[in-house]
Amino acid sequence: MYHKTVLDNGVKIVSEKITHARSVSIGAWVPCGSRHEDASKGGIAHFIEHMLFKGTETRSAFDIALAIDSVGGVMNAFTGKELTAFYIKIPDYHLALAINLLADIMVNSRFDGEEIKKEESVILQEISMLEDSPDDYIHDFFEATFWDGHSLGRPILGTKETVEGIDRKALVDFFQTCYLRGDLLITAAGNLEHGRLVEMVRDAFASHVKGSRKNTNTSPVVTSEVAVLEKELGQVHMVIGTTAPSVSAPDRYTSFVLNTVLGGSTSSRLFQEIREQRGLAYAIHSYLSPYEDAGMMGIYFGAAEDKVQDVMGLIFAEMGNLCREPITGKELYTAKELLKGNFLLSLESTDNRMTRLAKNELCFGHPISVDEVISSIDRVTAEEVMNMAREMFNPGIVSIAAIGRVCGEDLVVDILRA
Repeated sequence: MYHKTVLDNGVKIVSEKITHARSVSIGAWVPCGSRHEDASKGGIAHFIEHMLFKGTETRSAFDIALAIDSVGGVMNAFTGKELTAFYIKIPDYHLALAINLLADIMVNSRFDGEEIKKEESVILQEISMLEDSPDDYIHDFFEATFWDGHSLGRPILGTKETVEGIDRKALVDFFQTCYLRGDLLITAAGNLEHGRLVEMVRDAFASHVKGSRKNTNTSPVVTSEVAVLEKELGQVHMVIGTTAPSVSAPDRYTSFVLNTVLGGSTSSRLFQEIREQRGLAYAIHSYLSPYEDAGMMGIYFGAAEDKVQDVMGLIFAEMGNLCREPITGKELYTAKELLKGNFLLSLESTDNRMTRLAKNELCFGHPISVDEVISSIDRVTAEEVMNMAREMFNPGIVSIAAIGRVCGEDLVVDILRA
């Protein structure tokens, strides 16, 4: 059962009781991410995510880790383009510990100078690791190309230059603005009582100050771009991308079906044609990245240098097919059943249910029922999928980024041939 409470200090609490579960997943969500950073301080939200595990006024970094390990729980965090989250999954009888620990790191973190220097080194290694993994780095490289000059195109980790330029004052200022005086959402799912949860959160987050970060977002303007990072690799890694619906757009369900049919599953057109039928690539898939006022669909593949033109030709051909003819009834049915099945199976996990509560609250301000999701998927038609393909696969908004042994001029020629 869904419950929502807003405390006097602005903290929102949303919960769902799952009586058959013996776990509780609880998360603290801050609607602030890399999109909201100053360009010169790129990576500061991610830096803060690291620092909140490095010690509070009463707990060392080891104490924080031990508190969770000693009760068999799991604690983690992530930073995104538009939000940062800290979450714990724990046996239901240790809920009080989870709330106390979340509040401690989010209110009382010390930002010790020595720990900052150590964590700077860790993050720089994280950036190096990403840059050494072209199948991962291609996505940052593509987004910088696709969102050309916009804050959505900045890497969540920041760059080596921006991370090295972040000092304690910058960290504390950003933390106080976005965490201690900003919007804060607590979501929990599992074997819990909402009233008791509210009382524990009220006590633990009593020092939180009601406020809201000023929204200075500007919507991106997308044009067609091509970018190449020439590098000696065994493969060429490439992303072909275009615009897609935002996270709350009414036609988002149509994009889910389109993505599933194109390359979002092992039975998709691209996976079957390029990998299974022709053996041109090991990795080939499409994906969606929706944001509050924009969205992107990407198609990633890694292939040998002499196979790139063939793979690109097949991708563009399939994009054209989706624009010209409605998908078959069998494809439509399979895509819908896959989407519905994946969604329903995810509901068996308290951490997925907790995350769903947060995303619904942050994006819509209210819950989206299971029946509403299922019926929205079922209402998608083949004609709607074709019309969306015609909008999204407009050459004027399709961008391409590649890493490997490929020349930019040659790539442009390959695109024109494809």
